[in-house]
Amino acid sequence: MDIRFAAADGFELAGRCFGDAATARAGLLIAPAMGVPQHYYADFAQWMAAQGWLVLSFDYRGMGESRPAAMRHSLKGLEADIRTWAERDAAAALEQLAQRLGDQRPIHWLGHSLGGQILGLLPNRQRVARAVTVGSGSGYWRENAAVLRRYVWWLWYVLVPLALPLFGYFPGRRLRKVGDLPRGVMAQWRRWCLHPGYMMGEGGEALRAQYAALRTPMLSLSFTDDEFMSRRNTESLHGFYAGAQPELRRIAPQDIGERRIGHFGFFRSRFQASLWPQVSHWLA
Repeated sequence: MDIRFAAADGFELAGRCFGDAATARAGLLIAPAMGVPQHYYADFAQWMAAQGWLVLSFDYRGMGESRPAAMRHSLKGLEADIRTWAERDAAAALEQLAQRLGDQRPIHWLGHSLGGQILGLLPNRQRVARAVTVGSGSGYWRENAAVLRRYVWWLWYVLVPLALPLFGYFPGRRLRKVGDLPRGVMAQWRRWCLHPGYMMGEGGEALRAQYAALRTPMLSLSFTDDEFMSRRNTESLHGFYAGAQPELRRIAPQDIGERRIGHFGFFRSRFQASLWPQVSHWLA
């Protein structure tokens, strides 16, 4: 079921509900990766709903169905950064799911890549009973997977500094890089990725303490053939969530009889028998 709901500042966001709120055992919010529209997660969301969860997916402002009609050709003028996506958009999605589920059943979080990074930023993060991260790491470029390191410097030192002032946003669709992103999102992401402490380089000790104070049980699923996130990226990010004591599972494709998983593969339907049950079993 497609839904619309408002962030705290009134910005209208798009989401989609899967499952039956009356009979669901718990709720699951899917927080997307950078530049990935919510429909990418539909097969997985439908499968989780069939296992008994009420699942909500959503698009951050400027992305997918949360992109204003007047900005279909350009995101110039859309004021947002990653903290906006977390503190307003993801927080509003979490509240929307809580309203539909009621107070008697837990709500869980599944974050893909960026979606796993931002949980510690949410003002209502304490609502989350359990969290799963998929392909999530710190993003610091010198720790990226070798394949990405070979060209990502061009993105951060050449392409982004030229594109943002020229277009007023990041025209990723035209450049075939990541996708269209609001100027503030891309500028902040660049700052984070160029700093060894990633988001902590900007947030300082206060943000580090905020993340460390989170006690939500956490499962991290990462993949040896992830073309973006290295083992070091994954360990760095989950080190921020020290109080949650994350369980880190690093999976090789051959472990499940596959040739390839990669950064985006987990959510493809061919993994519903091999990878998806790791989420449902752990949450249950």
